[in-house]
This record gives sequence, structure tokens and C-alpha cells, in this order.
Amino acid sequence: MQEPGRDDEASSDDRANPTPPPGLLDDIGRFGRALKQLFGAQLALLSAELGLARSAVFWLLLTALAATVAGVGMGLSLLALSALLLAKWFGSWIWALLVLSVLEGLFLLGMIVFFRRCMHWMTLPESRREWRATLQQAMHRADRQDRPSPETDAEKDR
Repeated sequence: MQEPGRDDEASSDDRANPTPPPGLLDDIGRFGRALKQLFGAQLALLSAELGLARSAVFWLLLTALAATVAGVGMGLSLLALSALLLAKWFGSWIWALLVLSVLEGLFLLGMIVFFRRCMHWMTLPESRREWRATLQQAMHRADRQDRPSPETDAEKDR
């Protein structure tokens, strides 16, 4: 059994400091803490995603550089091989390198002419109209994807 003096002390403490029932202010406080926790988690997730994106961009650029270096190296190796074959065929390195330089110059000139022709095609009125129509279709398609259609809204209500 408990001592009678202690029971009176405990009941007098309860009467002096009654715990208020949870009210509107407590609910608002808990709601605020929950929002803070939620947005804190969202912010942490966003910063992690941005860190991954930054890292991905770095690695993409690094792999593109490595692929470019490997492509240039392979191209130089193929040029050296073709020069060696031409030297064996002609019996002279000078003639082989001269023919190889002429071939490379012709290829470069052909690509410059082709590039200029493509730029000319892009400036023709019909090409400009087609580009404009293509861009407008892409923009309309993007707008339609952003906005939900009335049919999908009606299906959600069912």
C-alpha cells in the first residue's frame, strides 16, 4: 500500500499542473513540424539528385572526350596503314603521302561543298515551312502531354 501523504502530494500535483487536452495550436505545431520534415526530406532528395546529375554530366563529357580521342587515334592508325600500303604499292613514301594528301583534300573539299548545299536546302522557303510545321507540331504535342485531357479527367472521376 502507498502512504497516505504521498497520494495526497500526487493528486495535488495533478491539480496544479493539469495537462491540457490537445487543441488546435498543438495540431498546427505538429502539422508545421511534419511539413518541415517533409520539405527537408524533399530538399535532401533534390540535392542528391542534383549531385548525381552533376556527376553524370561530368562522366558524359569525360566519356565523350575519351571516345573522341579513341576515334582520332583510330583514324590516324588507318591513315598510317593506308600510307604504308600506298608506299608499298608505289615503292616511294613521297608518292604515297602525296596521293594520301590529295585524297584527304578531295574528301575535305567534298564535305565543305556538301555542308554548303545542306545549308542552302535549309534556307529554301519550303524547307523553312516544313521546319516551322515540325517545330509547331512538337510544341503542340508537348503542350498536350503537359495538360491532362478531358477524357482522362472523366475516367478518373468514375
